[in-house]
Amino acid sequence: MDLQAKIRTIPTSAGVYLYKNAEGEIIYVGKAKNLRSRVASYFHEGRIADAKTGTLVREAVDVDYIVVANNKEALALENHLIKQKKPRFNILLRDDKTYPYVKLTLGERFPRVYVTRRLRKDGSSYYGPYFPANLAYRIVDLIHRHFLIPSCKVDLNRFHPRPCLQYYIGRCLGPCVEGLTTPEAYQEAVRDVKLFLEGRPTDLSRSLRGRMEKAAQAQE
Repeated sequence: MDLQAKIRTIPTSAGVYLYKNAEGEIIYVGKAKNLRSRVASYFHEGRIADAKTGTLVREAVDVDYIVVANNKEALALENHLIKQKKPRFNILLRDDKTYPYVKLTLGERFPRVYVTRRLRKDGSSYYGPYFPANLAYRIVDLIHRHFLIPSCKVDLNRFHPRPCLQYYIGRCLGPCVEGLTTPEAYQEAVRDVKLFLEGRPTDLSRSLRGRMEKAAQAQE
């Protein structure tokens, strides 16, 4: 039974729900007056898009539940299970300002990638939170090296005479200088970054393979 089908069988009683990942590890514990309604709410479009719960929903492959008599008992059981199991996402979501996110500034002509601890409704996509905190910085560094999307503060609404050091050391496509890249090529790289951050390796592999084939044909 897949997760969505299982959710439809959950009772509408008060209780505690436990999300599990593919390894069977409990990754989040929550309480609810109405278990079915609460668990199903995680899969509403708005919540999936939210950075704080999006990663949880993508990792969850199963859910268990424990029915109790009332919400007071649910609260007590939730606290007990969190202390006992120490689910990773309870720690992250309870103190999400402590842990960083990766921000992709999709509202810009040439989007950039940053590590941030603040979530804003600014048209950007946010991924995370990441724990341990240095994981976010390692991910952004990987994006610089393999996708060439920068984190610079340069004004990209106009062209500049020459690129910065990041272009010369192979960590940026150079959108700040006319002729070094094109908006189309840059957006292809941004789409690949999104696939990477969303954990879609099959789609990313297909995209990269297509770009390599296109580049090979252009050289013939």
